Amino acid sequence: MIIAGIYSFNYGKEVIEAQSSAELHEVKQVIAAIDHVQHKTKTSREKTMPGRMLYNPRSLNKAFRAEFEARGWIKHRVMCEYSPDYYVYGPANNIAAKGTFREMDFVKNRVGVEVQFGKYAFMVYNVCVKMTIFHKLDVIDMGIEIVPVKRFADEMSTGVSYFDFEQFVWDLEQRGVADIDIPVLILGVAT
Repeated sequence: MIIAGIYSFNYGKEVIEAQSSAELHEVKQVIAAIDHVQHKTKTSREKTMPGRMLYNPRSLNKAFRAEFEARGWIKHRVMCEYSPDYYVYGPANNIAAKGTFREMDFVKNRVGVEVQFGKYAFMVYNVCVKMTIFHKLDVIDMGIEIVPVKRFADEMSTGVSYFDFEQFVWDLEQRGVADIDIPVLILGVAT
């Protein structure tokens, strides 16, 4: 695969290049190591493209996981503990998180990476919420989000999407940067 788009959110590109160039180099190696042809395995059942071969996001995610793990990147998970203090009705002492957690796909040397091919609505959440939380929990200082560019997303089995690198960048530009945002490099990938 290739990097087809680069967006620097809150100086993400500049900060990562200056402070974590080795980790950025590894991320680029991971992207280059993914043979996209092996993941074009789903036959479309959609009315607009019946029988067309499409990329399988789950298969792509597994390939990314294997490449990151081979380079020593680890998944980081924190359990959510919900406070009963905010309920105004009912017995709050019976409320439990029951295995609820937040997870960063890959972490190494305080750099967090999220790969998002299937759940397009979570792209902005990853950057504006999840990475901020993991920073506050003292796990990461900066992040990298890997997402498909539109021409690649259009060839995925998750259906036609208008939430891809291009829309993601537009959303972030319209939102702007808040005081709590960390530096994040957004990489749009393609075949």
